[in-house]
Amino acid sequence: MTTAKDIMSPGAQWIPAGETLDRAAQMMRDHRVGALPVSDPNHDDRMCGIITDRDIVVKCIAAGHDPARVRCGDLCEGTPRWIDAGSDVSDVLREMEGHQIKRLPVIENKRMIGMISEADVARHLTEDQLAEFVQRVYAG
Repeated sequence: MTTAKDIMSPGAQWIPAGETLDRAAQMMRDHRVGALPVSDPNHDDRMCGIITDRDIVVKCIAAGHDPARVRCGDLCEGTPRWIDAGSDVSDVLREMEGHQIKRLPVIENKRMIGMISEADVARHLTEDQLAEFVQRVYAG
């Protein structure tokens, strides 16, 4: 059985909810990622959402806000999605497809140990499976 841990990219970085979006953008650049899970220090550093490079552009900059003044936690919406490290890859696909998300944190023993992206999924699917996955995640 191929698990979430088998296909994830290890070593994902967190950013605190109170940190600014310009700092998030710098971290994304430095770690060459397009998303960061956001932790809430007021709730045992639990994940309260994910901030993406697109969130910064669309919800902050394009809306006329200053990324040096907007906090990561301000853009976190809804319930953060994640998957247990031991979950089967079919569960990963269901979670990503069902919620139309492109990145999925991987949790083991209540700690985030990695992130699954579309690229991680693509490396482990047949062409037909990948086409079906893309259609479901991007269905509008």
